[in-house]
Amino acid sequence: MIQEEQLINLVNRFSEITVTVAGDIMLDKYVEGRVERISPEAPVPVVDALKKDARPGGAGNVAMNLIALGAQVNICAVSGSDDNGDILRSQLAEAGMETKFIHPSPSRITTAKTRIIGNNIQLIRVDEEQTDYLSASDEERCLELLFESLETSQALLFEDYDKGYLTPSLIDKTIREAKRLNLTITVDPKVRGFWHYHDVTLFKPNLKELKTGLNIGIDPSNPSELKSACDGLRKKLNNQYSLITLSDKGVYAEAENNAYSIPAHRRNIADVSGAGDSVIAVATLCLAAGADLELSAALANIAGGLACEFPGVIPVNKKMLLDEAIKTLIK
Repeated sequence: MIQEEQLINLVNRFSEITVTVAGDIMLDKYVEGRVERISPEAPVPVVDALKKDARPGGAGNVAMNLIALGAQVNICAVSGSDDNGDILRSQLAEAGMETKFIHPSPSRITTAKTRIIGNNIQLIRVDEEQTDYLSASDEERCLELLFESLETSQALLFEDYDKGYLTPSLIDKTIREAKRLNLTITVDPKVRGFWHYHDVTLFKPNLKELKTGLNIGIDPSNPSELKSACDGLRKKLNNQYSLITLSDKGVYAEAENNAYSIPAHRRNIADVSGAGDSVIAVATLCLAAGADLELSAALANIAGGLACEFPGVIPVNKKMLLDEAIKTLIK
């Protein structure tokens, strides 16, 4: 049975951990306004813009979660040498993370997603992105920066949004170096690179990604089917732990000899965006701080639920997590 003092000590240890976040960063842009008429040029609404905003997305949002939880963050990524890249790198630095490991490539564009919102309804999203893998020269430079970052880290978190930064060879070489340094290695995968993450500490797909990766159907309410799927992951990836996010059904965590089905807690759901980012951030810090899989999964599940209670993508901070964990886990 976990005690309140143990929870407090665990969460306080987050501030002693430096995490290298390696993944696809992007700029989330918002134009919000009022719609009162239809355009005479085409049958589309005219948005009178009242507010514009931009914030880090993708791996940048995972890094923002880690910062909010008290950790130190080195963020390793590629951006373009463009205005969006300048804004993104500036925002990440202002949040308190080390951004010298982001490579501003002249041959790429910065991933940006612009959401047009009228009368509080998202009308359209405009994406600017480049999803081909890094060139040989960009990969070489990114590996140099990654290896430098790992020297000062206790954990490596891969955040894959399938935008081309995480090439198969970059993943393989980085994992080998992280294992040499005895780091905790966690992965939030996407389908294209699903089978490239061998020998990691924790592999965290969502249910859809797990089904697609294994090409099987899975009933999330059936623990035996989830265990069989996780056994399939381990056979191919040799990962130590699996953590499967199941949306409103909570999470399923599995090690070779232990499995835990942790139901979702009752929430007032406002927006599910960013929940997976909070889950992987908390799980990474818990494991790096020495927590076992069951407690790491329980706290990650709480963080994912908390993230859903706020509209938009809001990082879960240390106080929010600790207050809710004490209320939920202490009997």
